[in-house]
Amino acid sequence: MSFVPVAADSDFPIHNLPYGVFSTKSNASRANSIIVTDEFLKCTIFLPTPQLLGCFLPTRHHVMTGSSLSQNRGLVWPLVTRSWTSVSLRTSSLGLSSPNTRMSSISQLSTASWAWVRLPGRRQEDSCRTCCLPAKPGSEMTRSFGSSDYTDFYSSWQHATNVGIMFRGKENALVPNWLHLPVGYHGRASSVVVSGTPIRRPVGQMRPDDSKPPVYGACKLLDIELEMAFFVGPGNKFGEPIPISKAHEHIFGMVLMNDWSARDIQKWEYVPLGPFLGKSFGTTISPWVVPMDALMPFAVPNLEQDPRPLPYLRHDQPYTFDINLSVALKGEGMSQPATICRSNFKHMYWTMLQQLAHHSVNGCNLRPGDLLASGTISGPEPESFGSMLELSWKGTKVIELGNGHTRTFLLDGDEVIITGHCQGDGYRIGFGQCAGKVLPAVLPV
Repeated sequence: MSFVPVAADSDFPIHNLPYGVFSTKSNASRANSIIVTDEFLKCTIFLPTPQLLGCFLPTRHHVMTGSSLSQNRGLVWPLVTRSWTSVSLRTSSLGLSSPNTRMSSISQLSTASWAWVRLPGRRQEDSCRTCCLPAKPGSEMTRSFGSSDYTDFYSSWQHATNVGIMFRGKENALVPNWLHLPVGYHGRASSVVVSGTPIRRPVGQMRPDDSKPPVYGACKLLDIELEMAFFVGPGNKFGEPIPISKAHEHIFGMVLMNDWSARDIQKWEYVPLGPFLGKSFGTTISPWVVPMDALMPFAVPNLEQDPRPLPYLRHDQPYTFDINLSVALKGEGMSQPATICRSNFKHMYWTMLQQLAHHSVNGCNLRPGDLLASGTISGPEPESFGSMLELSWKGTKVIELGNGHTRTFLLDGDEVIITGHCQGDGYRIGFGQCAGKVLPAVLPV
C-alpha cells in the first residue's frame, strides 16, 4: 500500500520503481528520477542523504547524480547491484509505503531533504516534461568510461523459424548454429532513441527484382520488430569473460524496444556480413528502466533446449519472464490504434544470462550502459508474431486494422505503440510506452 494515489491499471505501483531521465520546461537540465505512479522523484538531491543510504552503502558516492543512468551505474561497482537494489527498497520504506510513522505525506517528504517533482498525467507527450534516453549509448559517454554499445540478438525460436521458412524453406528453416549459441549482431548505438522520437523512412539500395540491377530510393518494406532489451550494470574487464553463474549480477534492468527494419534494404545488403543500413537508421526504447528486482516474481521456467547447450551456457536459474506484450498501429485517418500483435517475453529460447555469457566468452569487455536486445519476440500463434514480415507473411496477406484499414508494411504517418506488463495479484509491473511515428523519406540530392 502507498499514500501516493495509484490507479488500478498503473504501470508503476509501489512494487515497481523504475529509473529514468527527464527534463521539464522550467528546468532543461536532465535529472535522474524514480517514477512513482504519476509522480517523479528527482533523485539528484535526495538519494545521497544519510536517511536513504544508511548502512547500505559503505561510501558516500552520489549514486544518482549526473545526466544519465549509465554514468551512475559505473561509479560504485562492485557494489552497484546492491546499491540500486537498496535505492528502491529505501525509497519505498522512507515514506512511499503506508503506514509509515516517519513520513506520511508529500508535504513531509518535501521537508526532509527530498526533492519532489510533481508531474500530472502519465502520457509521454505531456508538455510539462520530456523523457530522455535512460542511458546514452555512443560518444556522449566516452568522457566517463569509454563508448557504450548496442547488440541485438536473434533469440526467438518461432521468429527464426518463421523467417527461415519464408526465405529458405521448411527443411532449412534454422541455420546450423542457431540451436547452439545466441546469434547476434553489433548494432548502431548512436541511433537508439527514446519513445516518442519520430523515425524517418530510410533510403538505400534495394533489388526488388532479382533478374535486374539494384535500384536506389526510399524503403518500401518498412517493418517493426517487437523486442525487449536490458542494460548492463557493472561490466567486465577486457579479456575476462563473465561466467554464466555470475551473469545475473551484471543485468541492471529492462526496457521495451522497437527495432525498426527496412526489409528490402536488409535483404539486398545482409550477405555476407549481416544487417547494416536496413537496421541502423533507428531503434526506439521506452524511457523507464524496470530493475530486475521488480521482475523476479514473474520469472518462469526456461524453455527446454535441445540439444543441450555447451557448459558455458548452461544454467538452472529461471530467467525467462512472463511479460505480456502488445503492438498497436495507428495510421492517418484512424481514430484509435489497432492492436496487431499480442505476444509474451516467455517465448524466448535463449535467456538474457546466456546472451550475456556468450557475448563476453571471448573476452569482450561489456560496459555499464551497454544495451543488449532480445531480437524479435514471436509466439506460436499467428497473432503473436512480433513483426509485420511475419504477420503479413512476407506481404502475401493483409493485416486487418478495422474500418477498412489494412497494412502489409508501414506507411508514412503510421504510429507504432509497444506496451508490456507483468500481471500480479491486484497490481501490474509495466514499462510505459515504446512509440514512434514514421516520417516520409528525404532523398539526398
